[in-house]
Amino acid sequence: IQHHPNPIEAQKYRIPKLWHGDLESVEGKSLQSCDPTGPVAFVVTKIVVDKHAGEVAAGRLFSGTIKQGQELYLNLAKKSVRIQQVSIYKGAQRLLVDEIPAGNVIGVVGLKDTFAGETVSSIPMEAFEAIKHIFEPVITKSIEAKKTADLAKLIEILRQVGKEDPSIKISINEETGENLMSGMGELHLEVIENRIRSEKGLDVLTGKPIVVYRETIQKGSEEAEGKSPNKHNKLYFKVRPLEDNVAQSIKNNEIPEITIKKKDDAIVQKLVSFGYDTKDARNVKDIYRGSILVDSTRGIVHIGEVMELVIEGFHQVLDAGPLAREPGFKIRVDLTDCKLHEDAIHRGPAQILPAVRDAIREAMRNAKAVLFEPIQVLQIEAPSNYMGDISKLIQNKRGQLLDIIQEEEHITIKSKMPVAEMFGLSSELRSATEGRGAFFVVDQIFEKLPEELQLKVIKQIRERKGLTENQ
Repeated sequence: IQHHPNPIEAQKYRIPKLWHGDLESVEGKSLQSCDPTGPVAFVVTKIVVDKHAGEVAAGRLFSGTIKQGQELYLNLAKKSVRIQQVSIYKGAQRLLVDEIPAGNVIGVVGLKDTFAGETVSSIPMEAFEAIKHIFEPVITKSIEAKKTADLAKLIEILRQVGKEDPSIKISINEETGENLMSGMGELHLEVIENRIRSEKGLDVLTGKPIVVYRETIQKGSEEAEGKSPNKHNKLYFKVRPLEDNVAQSIKNNEIPEITIKKKDDAIVQKLVSFGYDTKDARNVKDIYRGSILVDSTRGIVHIGEVMELVIEGFHQVLDAGPLAREPGFKIRVDLTDCKLHEDAIHRGPAQILPAVRDAIREAMRNAKAVLFEPIQVLQIEAPSNYMGDISKLIQNKRGQLLDIIQEEEHITIKSKMPVAEMFGLSSELRSATEGRGAFFVVDQIFEKLPEELQLKVIKQIRERKGLTENQ
């Protein structure tokens, strides 16, 4: 190998960053040394659909040797599968082989229901860190089959699309029959729609694009209480805005979004470097959606038995906040106290989850919960004589000019614009520049929705979701 680091050398320094298991364990040592005789550890980075073979899981084999007919374990899906085909890549061509040792980029057939980011191994092990994309999906569309008879086919195609393009998020509600797809923007979703029609041969109808907002808080809260439906359990939470440097570190993947099952010294050290007390840092139980959950309780007898449910409830609130059930971000949630029933049968999921959800949402309301909207930073390129028309277009869409670079007869404009105002931007820019202007997205951020729009947008989202006043 002349131009890339040799996997045997590279994995010594890459594995500690990609894998958060015990580096001194059998798997840890095998991963670091790229050992072909060690346990199998294969990470799926892409699902490719082959006309003849079906789904091919492509990715890197970090440890062990994969053989045709071998039984392996999917660590995220929690199930075993049998390998049907093993192949290596020669450019785009896939060459079938009987077995492949560690250090290779490979294609595997037989991993049913696998998604990009799955860790496939010979023994159950800590999964590799999730693959993160630069931009999050911020536009959602409902999609349905034109013919009712094609519904099952549509669901299968949507699942396929979600596997092939991990930057698309697919949500299938079997109960209501509503299917949603979320992407980076209007054009991204249009491309997927056209692919479903042309490549998959299915006629579909799509709803109007919907912007995905975020919910966060503006100050710290008082302690909020959540009672279980049977009134035998009480949990108490406080929330406060997460520190900017911690939030940025999570966004940059320096702090991984994981449930911390054991003392993770790397995460503890990182938090301490940001000013956290060591004890506080060691009590962080979960990191999710750019937010953290801290166990600040003392001497609670059954806390270990309900912590998994507390984490699940924390996730549910971060997936659907108190204002409009939009995702949350940049929040520190502290479990401050709890009073639990002695009998485990009275503190199951049906009792603990509602108590956790109610308390965290109430704490967020007390902490001045607010909506943030997605903003995209754009680079617009056009002939310089269209400068005035482009500026007017940006201002009409609540946009802001950030920078203008002029080179002879050509201008490059950097601006930022709310995603909610960007529908139809491509055609409006073409019209303003007589077809000679183009734009592309260079960054994506979230900013507070202007105060005068807060109540109006919250009301619109709640009505669209059919939420009552008490929900």
